[in-house]
Amino acid sequence: MTENNFYNILRDIRNKVFYPIYFLMGEEGFYIDVVSDFIEDSVLTDTEKEFNMSVLYGRDTDVPTIISTAKRYPMMASHNIVIVREAHHIQNIEDLLPYAERPLESTILVICYKYKTLDKRTRFYKAAEKKGLVFTGKKLYDNQVPGWIADYVKRHGYRIGPKALQMLADHLGTDLGKIVNEAKKLFINLEKGSEITTSIIEQNIGISKDYNIFEFQNALGARDSRKAYQIAKYFADNPKSNPFVMTTAVLYQFFSKILIYHSLRDKSQKNVASELGIPPFFVKDYAQAARNYPPAKIIELFSALRVYDMKSKGLNNETTDQGELVKELTYKILN
Repeated sequence: MTENNFYNILRDIRNKVFYPIYFLMGEEGFYIDVVSDFIEDSVLTDTEKEFNMSVLYGRDTDVPTIISTAKRYPMMASHNIVIVREAHHIQNIEDLLPYAERPLESTILVICYKYKTLDKRTRFYKAAEKKGLVFTGKKLYDNQVPGWIADYVKRHGYRIGPKALQMLADHLGTDLGKIVNEAKKLFINLEKGSEITTSIIEQNIGISKDYNIFEFQNALGARDSRKAYQIAKYFADNPKSNPFVMTTAVLYQFFSKILIYHSLRDKSQKNVASELGIPPFFVKDYAQAARNYPPAKIIELFSALRVYDMKSKGLNNETTDQGELVKELTYKILN
């Protein structure tokens, strides 16, 4: 299911539209945690939970226990809730088939099957989908992160500009849990309707608005040597907040997009933004970078990035620290 389905699930729960089975699976655990926590927190009162809420863990339970717990009728409450966390540790999860085919309508069985997915061809999958709700949480690709953050910010009643948006996306990566935690820090200190700016991000999250991976790639793309070396020195002096492995990963993505730009016949703003998965606002920056880095130079840079990534992990490098590596890499890129 898509992310919109995720929000629809939360909306239905809020409106007391429940399914007897929620099978939550997939690599992105954030969605699974949010849905299961929302059911745990919002369906029953604290008093009702004492007799009608069971939280089981995959390492400590088995299918017969899950079925017997799910078959209990609620006591002075609307539902019996059974949440099975870490269900991916249950190897014979498909043995839940008899219950999935005939679940109790008064039970809400939530199965948190993180990091794995069921085979859609199995009878159990088909029964769970027919009688309940099956949700697959998929990891985002790097180019999907800015759009996800923008949507999340908007849903919570705030605004964010393209530069601040890219700054967050480049720094936080694809970990949705981390993104949400950092976004909440921003929301606490802002009134509804306010715009999240680079200065606000710097003040509340600690990402420098002038010395971050987003500004670094832009300085390299523009061949602004002075600024690029300044940021490289800042990274060298602050390695914990600017890990070298993240720097090389982001730069690899950046130069990959420039190489794609070179291959495009239609270099209109709309088409470039679509093909590269970037906001239209940044197309001019990629066009400038493409002028500064011809395809042959980019291929050469890919080799350099691989070499320095391996050096940062200790291969053919026993003495040079990551701070010096980022300075060396900056020189390699600019010369």
